[in-house]
This record gives sequence, structure tokens and C-alpha cells, in this order.
Amino acid sequence: MSENLARQFLIAEDVVFLNHGSFGACPRPVFAAYQDWQRELERQPVEFLGRKLTQYMAGPRVVLAAELGTSADNIVGLTNATAGLNIVAQSLELKPGDQILTTDHEYSALEKTWAYVCRKTGAEVVSVSVPLPLTTAKAFTETLVAGMTERTKVLFLSHITSPTALLFPIEAAIAEARKRGIWSVIDGAHTPGHIKLDLEAIGADFYAGNCHKWMMAPKGSAFLYARPELQGLLNPLVISHGWTAQSKEPGAVGAFGNSPFIDEIEMQGTRDPAAWLAVGAALDYRRENDWWDVSAHCQALAQDTARRLAAITGLAALSSPEFCAPQMVAMPIPDCDVDWLKIALIEQYSIEIPVFRWQDRCIVRVSVQGYNSKGQMDVLIDALSNLLELHESAARLA
Repeated sequence: MSENLARQFLIAEDVVFLNHGSFGACPRPVFAAYQDWQRELERQPVEFLGRKLTQYMAGPRVVLAAELGTSADNIVGLTNATAGLNIVAQSLELKPGDQILTTDHEYSALEKTWAYVCRKTGAEVVSVSVPLPLTTAKAFTETLVAGMTERTKVLFLSHITSPTALLFPIEAAIAEARKRGIWSVIDGAHTPGHIKLDLEAIGADFYAGNCHKWMMAPKGSAFLYARPELQGLLNPLVISHGWTAQSKEPGAVGAFGNSPFIDEIEMQGTRDPAAWLAVGAALDYRRENDWWDVSAHCQALAQDTARRLAAITGLAALSSPEFCAPQMVAMPIPDCDVDWLKIALIEQYSIEIPVFRWQDRCIVRVSVQGYNSKGQMDVLIDALSNLLELHESAARLA
């Protein structure tokens, strides 16, 4: 399966690419659709951007909303999840003493976003430590609920965490936040295409996700979801043609005939929207290639690789399998110079993979996508075995 699928991607053949989670990889047919949109834009830019863009932007919203279990009126197209989460974080009215409750597993760019918001508003971030290994939804939920106080105004969680590749069971915590009048803001950067999503069932107030990672759309395609009754709270980061001074109450009409939520965020001056417009092609590709079956194969390979490495290192996993991201595993390794190891893996073995220190652990995070193979996992296991032995010997000699 992997060899046939590998030929459908543009990944360099001389690289063992085990880092799909960072930026994704786009299949050839989807990339071709992306380039077709770019050519159409260049053929008649005024017609494309001046007369047809509103119509074009709606297409991906419709097909993506169906995939995500919501209405097309509840999502807007963006370049990345970070932009969507910044819109939410910088729109919510916070004041000194208010608290943003989060965990110690969040993505560093969003930690900086909330730090920026706190500097401007006087609010503060409260971070709770998720019990590890994560083996029950109850332990996760109880930890978060214990952190909620009368001062908690925002619950900010990753759905799938970036550094630890954990799949958080977020639904119960979101429901509790709703009961207490706490806004729930979810970072779903790694989630679309990675697991099946039903945004209405999850119940979050705001949810941002990338299409360019596991959904395999081109780079620069993402969405922001907002519950209808809360869309009026949001303000664009850039004020441009889509902004309107009219009412933002439910049912209001924006500058281009959509809701203000859609028009204000999507219609922001000249840009190349081709990545967003190719989202439909990515969804078509997934269906045509039975990608949920491919994903199940990748999940089995990812878990097998993690078990093999754990048998060598003797280090425990960060979670039981049901709380691990299906196609991405953060694998603990013995204490080492992580920068040295990352460089050695790429220079000596042509393996592209994240290696980093998270809290008191050294981590190798493996991503397994349809273009990866068991043979590549063998190369990784052998490389880590050899390099960690060499590194430990060098440390002893030093």
C-alpha cells in the first residue's frame, strides 16, 4: 500500500519523511488542483478576485462543513489554525483577574498568543498538569474541572496535542465549561483528517483546525468554527473590505451577502486563496482512496513502532493507545542531546523527524502517513538504537 501511495506524493525519495504532523504533505492530484486555481486567478485576476471570489470561497465551506458535522454558515476559511485561534483570543472581552484555564501540553505559538492577550488585558493563564500516563477520560476531566473557578472565563485545550501527540477526551470538560458560562476554545490543528470530527457533537464554542496537515490540502488552508450565537463576538485581525458597521446579531448580513462572521474574516484584501479552494479536491482524494482505511493501517504501524522502541528503551508510553493520536506518537527516549540527535538522524540516515525536550522528557515524535512503510520504521528503530548507543558512549568518554 505505502509504495503505491508514495508515488502519489511529492516527498523527496532520498528522505525518510516521518514528520507529516508538522506541515503535512499534499498528494499530486490535490496539488494539481491547487495549481489550476492559481492559473485561473492569473488568467483574469479582476474577475477572479473582484467578481467571483465570494462565490468561490463558499464552495469549500459547504463540502468541509459536511465533513465536520456542522453548517457552512458556522465556519470560515483561513490560512492556518493559529490565525483562527488568534481571532478568538484577541476578540474575547477579558479583564484583570480573569483566567484562561489550559494544560501543560499546549502548542508554544498559542501559549505566546495567550501571554500576549494577558499582557493587554490583565487576565492570567492557569495551566494544569495532565496526569501521565493518560489512561482514562475521567482523570483528564477531573483535573480540568478542579482547575475551574469563578474567575475562569476561557477553557483552552488542544484536541490533539503537538508536543505529546495525545488525543484529549475534551467533550466532558467542554460540557462542564458550558454549564459554568466558560468559553471553550479548541486548538484542532492536528485533528481534521486525523480523526472523524463532529463539531456539533463536541460542543465547543470555538474550534480552529488545519486542512493542510492530515486532510492533505495545500499549505495555507484552515478553518475557524464558531457557534452561531457567539459569532458576533469575533472581530477580524485585519479590517478590510469585508468589515461592516452593521449589527452582528444572528441573521445580520455582511458586506458581501454572507454573515458578518464570514465576510469580515474571509474578505480581507488581495491574497491567493488557491489553497483554500483546493480543500474540496483533498476531500475527493481521500474518498477515492478510502483514506480512513489507510489511516487505520498507519495507526497500526505507528503503534507497532512505538512498542518496538519502548522495548529497547524500557521507557513507558505517555498514554494508553486510545488516547494517542492515531497516526502520530510521541515516543520517549533516554536523556540525550536532542539537537545533536535530530541533526544526526537527518545527516547520517536522511530521517526527517522531530526530536525535542518536553518538560523532563526527551521525545522523538513519529508521524505515519500513507506514503510511509514498515521498512522506513525499521530504519528509524535501527538509527535510534545506534545513535543513542554512540551518544551515550561519547558522553561517558567526555
